[in-house]
Amino acid sequence: MSAAPDGVRIIPLEEKYIESYHRCLDAVARERKFIAFVEAPPLDAIREYVLANLAAGALHFVAVDGEEVVGWCDITRLKWEGFTHCGRLGMGVSKDYRRRGIGRKLMEAALRKAEEAGFERVELGVFISNAPAIKLYETLDFVVEGVLKKARKLDGAYDDVLLMARFIEAT
Repeated sequence: MSAAPDGVRIIPLEEKYIESYHRCLDAVARERKFIAFVEAPPLDAIREYVLANLAAGALHFVAVDGEEVVGWCDITRLKWEGFTHCGRLGMGVSKDYRRRGIGRKLMEAALRKAEEAGFERVELGVFISNAPAIKLYETLDFVVEGVLKKARKLDGAYDDVLLMARFIEAT
């Protein structure tokens, strides 16, 4: 466990936090600008997804204020032959908790565990309109690998997706 600003704790996701994680995920999704979907899947689907991912060794950290999840960062190992050295990163932070270093702490915890777990590459996609996230990723040694032009069309507006990756040296 590590401490983030304002007494927020960064911890591995446990089953008891799934409902709170679902609320956080849904709140970020309903902002319609940071993650790929615009509302969270049903709670039962999230519970099944999280438990299956945890059982498969996915790295899933949450930021907790009291007992409420206010952010998350997960890295899921790719399953296809020839790609199992790679992980896909997803993250989000609740609106009232942004710009406090919580996203950085979440990513640092997940990336540390990714290195311990033998990942060699962690990749992500980020909307090009999300400049603060791109800046954070760059400070954590993610590099741009490409752009998916007009990848998302929502409410009549297009957004490109920036593809980024970080390579982890074998120790």
